[in-house]
Amino acid sequence: MKNRLLQAYKQAPWRIQIQWIGLFLLGLVLIGSVTGLYLNISAQAATSGRRIQSLERNINNINNEIAQLTADLAAARSIESMKERAETLGFVMIDPHNAIYVEVQGFNPRADLELAPPRVNMIAETPILRSAYRISLWDWFIGQIWPGTTDSPPVEEVIVP
Repeated sequence: MKNRLLQAYKQAPWRIQIQWIGLFLLGLVLIGSVTGLYLNISAQAATSGRRIQSLERNINNINNEIAQLTADLAAARSIESMKERAETLGFVMIDPHNAIYVEVQGFNPRADLELAPPRVNMIAETPILRSAYRISLWDWFIGQIWPGTTDSPPVEEVIVP
């Protein structure tokens, strides 16, 4: 009688096989999902890296162009170049003792002359972190539940120029 009761509750072999196949397929789906997620993140990271390389290449090209234009400007403003252009336009050197000087009202030749603002480097040397990024997730979470209990700075939106 005892054997018959055990046999009555035993599942059919095909059901056990289907359960094992289901578990195996579930494992495959999980492994496939993790693999797909990993590949997606890797592809995004690679794409971002290539964009960064492209932007750095553009920055280098622009800096080289600025340097070339600065050199061209310096060559155009050289004394030899200015004399040559003045002679082609018909100007001649005069004797300073025979020159006629004109006084202009309101002009002070000794006043400081500011032609252009100084050049500013647009690339920051050190990264600027907002105060919201300086606290841990745990401190932020505790601060949201019990305000005023943490020693961390309050989370605020700071716009840094």
